[in-house]
Amino acid sequence: MEPQDTFEIFLATLPGLEPMLAEEARDAGFAPARTVPGGVVIKGGWPEVWRANLTLRGASQVLARIGGFHAAHLAQLDKRARKFPWGQILRPDVPLRVEATTRKSKIYHAGAAAQRVERAISEELGVPIAKEAELRLMVRIEDDYCTFSIDTSGDGLHKRGFKTAMGKAPLRETMAAMFLRRCGYDGTQPVVDPMCGSGTFVIEAAEIAMGLLPGRGRSFAFERLASFDGDAWDTMRRQGKDKALDLRFRGFDRDQGAVRMATANADRAGVDAICAFACQPVAELQPPEGAKGLVMVNPPYGARIGNKKLLFGLYGALGKVLAERFSGWRVGLVTSDGGLAKATGLPFLAQDAPVAHGGLKVRLYRTDPLP
Repeated sequence: MEPQDTFEIFLATLPGLEPMLAEEARDAGFAPARTVPGGVVIKGGWPEVWRANLTLRGASQVLARIGGFHAAHLAQLDKRARKFPWGQILRPDVPLRVEATTRKSKIYHAGAAAQRVERAISEELGVPIAKEAELRLMVRIEDDYCTFSIDTSGDGLHKRGFKTAMGKAPLRETMAAMFLRRCGYDGTQPVVDPMCGSGTFVIEAAEIAMGLLPGRGRSFAFERLASFDGDAWDTMRRQGKDKALDLRFRGFDRDQGAVRMATANADRAGVDAICAFACQPVAELQPPEGAKGLVMVNPPYGARIGNKKLLFGLYGALGKVLAERFSGWRVGLVTSDGGLAKATGLPFLAQDAPVAHGGLKVRLYRTDPLP
C-alpha cells in the first residue's frame, strides 16, 4: 500500500486529441505514452508530474495515480484508507476535496465512499475537508478495486495565465496547440490567422517557436503537496529556451476589439516582439514576404450566427483568397460544419476524429502545401 517512487500518470485531454497528445508526450521524453479514451497514460514520479504540467501543450489536466487497494465493502474501505500513508503526499494544513466514482463494485454508493475516505484522511492526518478546496483527490472504485488519484494541475492547463481577454467562443490553447502540431507545425515556419479573435493560434505558435514553456506563468496544485520540492521546481521552470527569432506571426480580424484583445494577450505572454495584429477583412489578406508557412484559422460556424448563407460566402471568399495568393502555404481550418469546409474549395486531406468544443463537435481540415 506504500506510494511508489514511480506510478501511473494520466494526462487528460479533450476526446479526439489523444493521438496528438501521445505524440507530444513521446517527443518530450515521457514513457510509455499509452493512448486511452480521454487521455494518455505515462509512468514516472513527482518530477515527471511537474514537468508534464509545465511543458505539455495538449494536456488539460495531469492526474497522479498514487496508489490503491482492494475494497469490497465500506468498512474495508475505511480501514484501508486509514492505513494509507497520506502524510507522504498530503499536507495537514492544505484543505482537500474528495470525489468518488464507483463501477461494477459491491460498494455502489459513491457519496458514501467519498465520505469514508474524507473522514479517514481528516482523522488520521488532520487535513481539513472542504467542498470548495482547490486540491482534489479522486477515488475510483472499479471491480472492487479502489484507486486514488490526485489532480496535480488545479485549474485546467489551457489556462496558461496570460490570456485575460477573450472573445465569445474562444478556442482552448490546448486544442490550438494540438491542431498546430497535427498540421506539421514545429516552430520553424511563420503562421498567419486571417480571423484571429483573441489571438490563440498566433500566440501559441509564437510561444512554440520561442521555446517558451506553456506553464511558465501560473501555479499548480502540486505545489501544495507534501512531495513538492521548491528548489527542484525552480530549476525546472528556468529551462525554457526563449530563442531569438527572425520569424513573424500575424493575425487579422474584422473586429477592432478582437485585434486589441489579441495584441494585449501577446504582450502579456511575452511574444509581442514577433507578433503583429491588424484590423482587416479576408478579401485584403496577402501572404507576408519571406518563407512560406501555415495559415491556421477558426472561422465562425453556425451556432451563434443566424444566416448560414453569409457563412458559405465567407468560407468561399477565404478559400478563393488562399488558393489564389498562398501558393506553397499549408492550411489548417477548424469548423463544426463539413459543408462550410467544402465551400472553401480547398484540397483537404482525410479528416481526423472530431473534438468536443463548446457543446459542438469540431474537426480540423488540413491541406498539403497549396499548388
